[in-house]
Amino acid sequence: MAQSTGHGESGDRDRSSEEAALSERLGNLDQRLSELRDRRIKTEQPAGDGEDRAARASAMALGFRLSSELVAGVAVGAGIGWGFDRLLSTSPFGFIVFLLLGFVAGVVNVVRTAGAGQNRRGDS
Repeated sequence: MAQSTGHGESGDRDRSSEEAALSERLGNLDQRLSELRDRRIKTEQPAGDGEDRAARASAMALGFRLSSELVAGVAVGAGIGWGFDRLLSTSPFGFIVFLLLGFVAGVVNVVRTAGAGQNRRGDS
């Protein structure tokens, strides 16, 4: 009285042959993906990757320097103007005049520094 479930010897053979076929396809796919990754890595990586990072770091340092010079010029001008207003009781005229002078001095420093950076790059 043995009932057949359809998973006898022929079912086991079908399953093992399917697994073997899937395993072979998976191996082929893995090999092709590896080849594609290798090709992509070779074509996408520039030779001077370290130089690119150094150039970005140098540009960022120059940007921070330029912005700090502008902010420092405005802050020093405002401080001097505030000091004159306190000493001479000319509020707010000394503050306004020296704030504008500090802004002009900051812009002049930024232009001078940026110009020097451009000349340095042109010489290399």
